[in-house]
Amino acid sequence: MMRATLVLLALVAAAQPAAAQTEDHLRLFFEGKPVKVKIDMPGTDDGVDVYPGRTQTVDFPKHANRLKQFGTALKRGDEVMITKIKVKKDLIEFQLGGGGYGTFMDDASSDVYVPSAGKTQREKNLDKEIEKETDSAKRKKLVEERDALRKEREREDARNRAEAEQAKQLKENNVRQRRLDGGSRFNIRYERAIPGAELSPEAVMNALAEYVDFSAVGQKASGNAPAPAAPAKSGDLRKGLTADEVDAILGRPESINQRNEGTLRVSTSTYRRNGQTINAEFVEGVLIRYTIQSQ
Repeated sequence: MMRATLVLLALVAAAQPAAAQTEDHLRLFFEGKPVKVKIDMPGTDDGVDVYPGRTQTVDFPKHANRLKQFGTALKRGDEVMITKIKVKKDLIEFQLGGGGYGTFMDDASSDVYVPSAGKTQREKNLDKEIEKETDSAKRKKLVEERDALRKEREREDARNRAEAEQAKQLKENNVRQRRLDGGSRFNIRYERAIPGAELSPEAVMNALAEYVDFSAVGQKASGNAPAPAAPAKSGDLRKGLTADEVDAILGRPESINQRNEGTLRVSTSTYRRNGQTINAEFVEGVLIRYTIQSQ
């Protein structure tokens, strides 16, 4: 029994580095390279599910529902950068332009907490005094004062609700825009564990050939490591990249200015290179707009 357990542990330990090496190889081959999508893609990290083993590899009614619910982040014909490849037990994530909005770090909720204005101490005291007061004239004045305080509290609640509704609409608009700017992804799914033969660049491209134009990748998969990527240029910038990805393209920023817009963290980074000044604006670490000016 002990011998069998040791053999099993050895097999598991041997399999884990192999899986990591496979993911590393796919990442080295694909990440940072441009492709063109042949299908509209939703603005969510749910992305588009692709099942290579099925006759119809995409469930188009489900796909249509995601487009309707989350909007179209990538349109057919858009050129976009492959930003991440991730291999899981029965799934290969093929992330484009940021991978889609809605991961655990993204606030996809539009809810805004509205606290109710509580009774003031004076209002509480008046309630007690009214119960004890026997003089009708005095009791009437106490009731009038308490009612005035209650109405003021109700007006404050109404103002809070109106402000919360405005904040909710702003937040909904922000989330909607971030979905449109956050890219999308293909999820290549298998019924069980991913077959070993499907963990090669050729197999991934074959699985997505109907939905992705790989001609811009510029090289065929082989058993050898791919050639080094060309130096990044400012033309590689695209909305949806993370701050780290922009830094990888442009180098360290000369300055970073940060501010908050409601609950959102907004920063503007200034880069100078090749006679150009580039100002990039990020919301929650995702590039939403940029300008390029000659120095």
